[in-house]
Amino acid sequence: MGGFISINLEENYKRNERFLQSLNEIAMERQIQLQYQLQERYKALEIARNRDIFLWLSAFNVTAAAGLLTGFRRTKRSYLLIPLVPLTFVNLYYWDLGYGNKVHRIRMEAEHIMSHEADALELPCGLPTPSSVDQGRMDVEEKKKIHPPMP
Repeated sequence: MGGFISINLEENYKRNERFLQSLNEIAMERQIQLQYQLQERYKALEIARNRDIFLWLSAFNVTAAAGLLTGFRRTKRSYLLIPLVPLTFVNLYYWDLGYGNKVHRIRMEAEHIMSHEADALELPCGLPTPSSVDQGRMDVEEKKKIHPPMP
């Protein structure tokens, strides 16, 4: 009778193990999907921010250009047109970032770095381990004991 119970327990344990593994896989897939969707939203926010900066810089560039061209017409001094060069470059940079394909070029460069220069991406001192995280947590608790917060 004892042999039958132990076989039954082993089968239940294996079934539960497979069930827990499938639950862990689903949880991992959900975490990956969550991270991906958050990353998409942050990228969309960044692109929208760059487009807004482009619009503001364009308005500034047009206003400055009108003033500089008016000054040039009145005085015929060409040095008044020099500030238009950097203003134009900055404006074109944000246009490319907001409406052009600069985001795609950045992504391609990042993929190149990840595939061919992976050593540049390594964290200093390697990946944190559970023991290093616990040690840091204990250090913070110890510092709180030594220097309690002032009321």
